[in-house]
Amino acid sequence: MLRFSANSPASSPMGRRDFLRVGALGLGGLSLTDQLSLQAALSKTGAVTRDKSVIFLFMHGGPSQFETFDPKMDAPSEIRSVTGEIPTKLPGVTFGGTFTKLARLADKFSIVRSFVTGDSAHDLKSIVGKHTLNANLGSIYSRIAGTMNQKTAMPTNITLLPRAVSPAAGPQILQFGDITAAGELGAGYRPFVPGSGEGAQADMTLGLPIERLEDRRFLLGTLDRWKREMDYGAALGGLSGLQERAFDLLRGGVSDAFDLSKEDPRLVARYDTAPLLPRARISTEWKNIEHYADNALSLGRLLLLARRLCERGAGFVTVTTSFVWDMHADINNAPVQTGMDYVGRPFDHAVSALIEDIESRGLREKILLVCCGEMGRTPRISAKGGRDHWGGLAPLMLYGGGMQMGRVIGNSSRDGGEPADNPVTIPDLVATVLHTLVDVGQARLIDGLPANLLALLNRGTPIRGLV
Repeated sequence: MLRFSANSPASSPMGRRDFLRVGALGLGGLSLTDQLSLQAALSKTGAVTRDKSVIFLFMHGGPSQFETFDPKMDAPSEIRSVTGEIPTKLPGVTFGGTFTKLARLADKFSIVRSFVTGDSAHDLKSIVGKHTLNANLGSIYSRIAGTMNQKTAMPTNITLLPRAVSPAAGPQILQFGDITAAGELGAGYRPFVPGSGEGAQADMTLGLPIERLEDRRFLLGTLDRWKREMDYGAALGGLSGLQERAFDLLRGGVSDAFDLSKEDPRLVARYDTAPLLPRARISTEWKNIEHYADNALSLGRLLLLARRLCERGAGFVTVTTSFVWDMHADINNAPVQTGMDYVGRPFDHAVSALIEDIESRGLREKILLVCCGEMGRTPRISAKGGRDHWGGLAPLMLYGGGMQMGRVIGNSSRDGGEPADNPVTIPDLVATVLHTLVDVGQARLIDGLPANLLALLNRGTPIRGLV
């Protein structure tokens, strides 16, 4: 908790308790200095984590396999993609018609056409559920790696909701699950959620003029004064080196990482998805139209922010924009054709911008991007032009992380309703992510890992054909 405030007078002294709170981000109840000390000890046990990060774009609502990566244009009209198809850079492989930019980059990522989520319920099962100890998948990682990167002071597990970049956006929808849950791991392993105004962020109030925080001599002088005036020099002296490093880390990059104004405006514009929202329809369509607006206004900037955070030491970044992939063609949700204009085109634009950005920065081996939802969509289109929930097959896209790219893993049945071969399950996806981020063999040797987490590390198989 940064117990400072921007409007406090420069001369106002900070007390002992304030100083001891400096650098405490509220992660697991430990201060930054505590984290540095613990993780320094952990590092002596062997290399557990790899120098990689994951961006998990959760496509909340359940994307259609047909209108994304498996259009089935040789199937009857009531089955095949309503947006048509577009050829990709991979011979013989087509995507749904709104994925024009991704089609040109198809050799840079891989898709799975045989991914099964198991049921058709609206929940978070691909990232929070029984396969992840009812915790955000990133919480599993931070339970192994620690909640903070000791080199950069960046939280290792972060969830980005629209309010992280668009303060006027709606709140997280909790009706179908909490994507920031820590489940069986305990509240200390919840993701850090910028823009939420809750938890750690509620404590991160600067009460010291920022120019004084930047003034190293002022800080060190204040520390010396505290030592002289308070009879606890021995206790504080033992931590002074780590406290000094904590200040360096906090000043050196954490706050900047969350500030998109530090980016080249041309790159920010390249990510911008707001122009892709069909504004002419915004007040005339469905009850949930605000979710489509939040998605288009924030998705590109969220992915840009996710890349910045990964560069600065975040291990797992969840990105989601609420309930936009639900396309029933009813009073609440768009029909598929229109829904893909509202959701598919921003996804195509933002994800392609992210891939091109990562490629240009030479980060392809370091960052793994995962894109999927909680389920897929029914093979047959309803009379109103919608597709309903379907647990038998769902789209899955992966990019980077040192994996094999330009691959199509598995095949679906003729009607796109189930795998024809090589089924991939959620435990396989979880294993793929965890094996990317950690040396699972070394992780099993960490003292104190709970039995349920050790059992989880033994489940699933990294997706064959990618690793």
